[in-house]
Amino acid sequence: MNKVLIIALLLLSTTLQAAEKGIKFEKGLTWAQIKAKAKKENKYVFVDGFTSWCVPCKMMANEIFPQQKVGDFFNKNFINVSVQFDQTKNDNADVKLFYKDAKYLASTYKIAAYPTFLFFNPGGELVHTVVGGTAKADDFIAKAKSALAPATQYTHLKKLFEQGKRDAAFLLTLTHSAQQTGDINFIPVVANAYLRTQKDLLTEENIKLITVVTKKSTDPGFAVLLRDADKVDMVAGKGQSAIVVNNIAFDELILPLLRKDGKKVDNGFMYYYTGDIIKDVNWDAIKSKIEARYPGRGNDMIVCAKPAYYQWTGDKPQFIAVVNAYAARPSGFDINMLNSYAWSLYLDSDNQDYLKTAADWSKSTLTGGNEKNLNYLNTYSCLLYKAGEKDAGIAAFEKLIKINGKENEALNKQLDKMKKGEKIW
Repeated sequence: MNKVLIIALLLLSTTLQAAEKGIKFEKGLTWAQIKAKAKKENKYVFVDGFTSWCVPCKMMANEIFPQQKVGDFFNKNFINVSVQFDQTKNDNADVKLFYKDAKYLASTYKIAAYPTFLFFNPGGELVHTVVGGTAKADDFIAKAKSALAPATQYTHLKKLFEQGKRDAAFLLTLTHSAQQTGDINFIPVVANAYLRTQKDLLTEENIKLITVVTKKSTDPGFAVLLRDADKVDMVAGKGQSAIVVNNIAFDELILPLLRKDGKKVDNGFMYYYTGDIIKDVNWDAIKSKIEARYPGRGNDMIVCAKPAYYQWTGDKPQFIAVVNAYAARPSGFDINMLNSYAWSLYLDSDNQDYLKTAADWSKSTLTGGNEKNLNYLNTYSCLLYKAGEKDAGIAAFEKLIKINGKENEALNKQLDKMKKGEKIW
């Protein structure tokens, strides 16, 4: 046997052994056939919901699923199926076979983030959900174990809550389960119920919860954000207490002064405001009302409120001026809001000076651990490119593609257009 053939066989053997170690996903079966198999074998079903462009999905597929202990646990306890929820021209036959079923699963179980992991009992009922990647195999296995026991299944826990169960230990367990499940609208409900049972709201765990789930001034953590801002920021990060307080003040106090009958419509993943925009707003009067309710916070809350107002009115010079002031706040800015403001100029303006200013805002978001954030990096690269700094924009977009990892048709098409100097907006 020649050396080339021996090496090829060794490589094939190594590949097969690696494949055998991890999760074995079913191939060539429809959703109906998978459920029938689960019922016949009396096994739970694990659905790995991913998209071709999702970076955490690739991390799970490359680093977690192939591990021996992960494969041992999942292959023993589940019928496993990997479902791609987007469609590309490179999809293989198995992905195409599942197109219709993927749409059904996404619609029926309201999948809006990736990766999403669904767990079904042998009867085909959804009993547990986990949203987001997990860096450690043991943690992922622990999350999956929760799906196997009725006492820890999310659907069961939520039913107990609806029946009136309210002890602190249960509420904390349900809060963590709701976070794993990505039940966005329910998380504040159960977490605030838990916080109301706590005598000490300044523990590290409680502070972390408060900054995430406090949505109204009547929530139990709001007073903590006002009174103990320094302690909150030591745990949550510089300026986080002010960001939450200012957002709530905007929704409850300032919005009705900027829009007639203004209301915030929030579905958990995105929000928008309704009501007719009030012209010739009197900012001094608004500041006085803020000071009456939140003494000493008028200036800061006005600085945070003005960008939204001038974005609504379409007054770009004013919008740029107030966002510059917002980005210069001593306590810092809401990084997602600043990215949103920068992106809005990318979409709505061809003014090179405006676009370069927005690129500066966008650059500010790529700091403090966010250097590899694909959303912020995309905003930055697109702004540079549209502002005429094409080489810098292309370099930033190539960095984005490298971070993304796996081949992505849409990203490659955009990069090709950028290299040709074509319009991408």
